[in-house]
Amino acid sequence: MKQEDLDYFKELLTKRLDELLNQADDTVSDMNDPKDNFPDPTDRASYEADRNFELRIRDREHKLIKKVKKALDRIENGTFGICEKCGEDISIERLKARPVTTLCIECKTKEEALERALGL
Repeated sequence: MKQEDLDYFKELLTKRLDELLNQADDTVSDMNDPKDNFPDPTDRASYEADRNFELRIRDREHKLIKKVKKALDRIENGTFGICEKCGEDISIERLKARPVTTLCIECKTKEEALERALGL
């Protein structure tokens, strides 16, 4: 992979990491703010449902943060853009669509087909 491509992905991933970390900080500070006492059980239930939904989103973002950090590590150690299964190059188009990917499209397709066959 060309150095200019690596620089592009490094910048893209760094920006994404910063965005995710800022959102996580906002969530933590929002959850620390004292909330009003809800006299109506329906209001309380709605608030709790919204809060649980946001926590699930943040959990997914936390997992994405880990993947972004690992992708940045792969850029630094020279393995970014190389499929972990077959060792072939991952296409630039695939990396642009999913920069945290570790599998080429062929290996990912095979993996998904196996998961479907096993009912996972």
